[in-house]
Amino acid sequence: MNFVQPDNQQPPTKMNKKLILETGEIFYGEGFGADAETLGEIVFSTGMTGYQELISDPSCCGQIVCLTYPLIGNYGINRDDYESIEPAIKGLIVKEICDMPSNFRSQMTLSEFFKKKNLSGISGIDTRKLTRLLRDKGIVKGKIVNVGADENTVIAELKSTKPPTNQVETVSTRTSYANPGRGFKVVLMDFGTKLGIIRELSQRNCDIIVVSHNTSAEEILLMNPDGILLSNGPGNPQDIPHVQETVKKLLGKAPIFGICLGHQLLCLACGAKNYKLKFGHRGGNHPVLDLKTNKVSITSQNHGYAIDKESLKNTDLIETHVALNDRTNEGVKHKIHPCFSVQFHPEASPGPEDTNYLFDEFVDLMRQFTDVSV
Repeated sequence: MNFVQPDNQQPPTKMNKKLILETGEIFYGEGFGADAETLGEIVFSTGMTGYQELISDPSCCGQIVCLTYPLIGNYGINRDDYESIEPAIKGLIVKEICDMPSNFRSQMTLSEFFKKKNLSGISGIDTRKLTRLLRDKGIVKGKIVNVGADENTVIAELKSTKPPTNQVETVSTRTSYANPGRGFKVVLMDFGTKLGIIRELSQRNCDIIVVSHNTSAEEILLMNPDGILLSNGPGNPQDIPHVQETVKKLLGKAPIFGICLGHQLLCLACGAKNYKLKFGHRGGNHPVLDLKTNKVSITSQNHGYAIDKESLKNTDLIETHVALNDRTNEGVKHKIHPCFSVQFHPEASPGPEDTNYLFDEFVDLMRQFTDVSV
């Protein structure tokens, strides 16, 4: 086992928690939030701001997120920046947590929020070292435990724990609900949708119906939608093959716009393949090249899987966007049907709004399709 702690032989008294990785590394730190142990997939996010949006993003279901920016919590928690009603994240890892936030919107500290939501976090560890470790070894499972917990027992538990396959079922709505508007009717398939997506559609006066992940194509078409949006969400799209079949039946029936997990589901439905990234893309500073305009946008991303670019050659999909950091696929459009999708988050929340125009393109696509249909 590799002990990661200060130069002194024993961790300082205030360090009452430790993070244990399945690969044997141990990081000592100070707990915040609920005094409980938590286990999950350890990932890192590179955003400088937006921790409230991140911890309430359903795409973080089952994950313990390490934030690379060193000071977290300095503007507190407010009522407006949530991306879901209940967070699905398992825990948070920070270098330094601020318990005296300075912001006119702040209503509570991050620690208070975590305690109210029964979430556990750990501070005071070397997040830079942890991030470099994850970049080298890839994503690993880890557990935040009390400082006295037996390391060998925890490591054995981590190695025997299988990754969850029901994450979309966990975060998706169980009943359909409406967000009324007087514009185009959009059926939003909820695989863990962020509220930012609903906000962007609402700003364009769309009449939104949010449906569960297991809603059939027949039920969706019975709603007579002008467009269908496939939302973001957690996990591997191969875990929800029923959605792929649903998307296949929806192709050509109405314009489709896919975001993040929705992008991968559209691609798999069209015959492409996906794979797990070594350490994923998470943060609000990822450059993406638009192959049509040759322009670069800085995007917000939060995903651990990607579409195999080579597999697109055997489909009716055309690659439209590429990540400049690692050249992975970031977007496609269909050669025949009115549908397109992107791997990044055009609604941002958090992150830059460079690609917000994609919602306007979706509205234009619905307008064109409606005119042709009429």
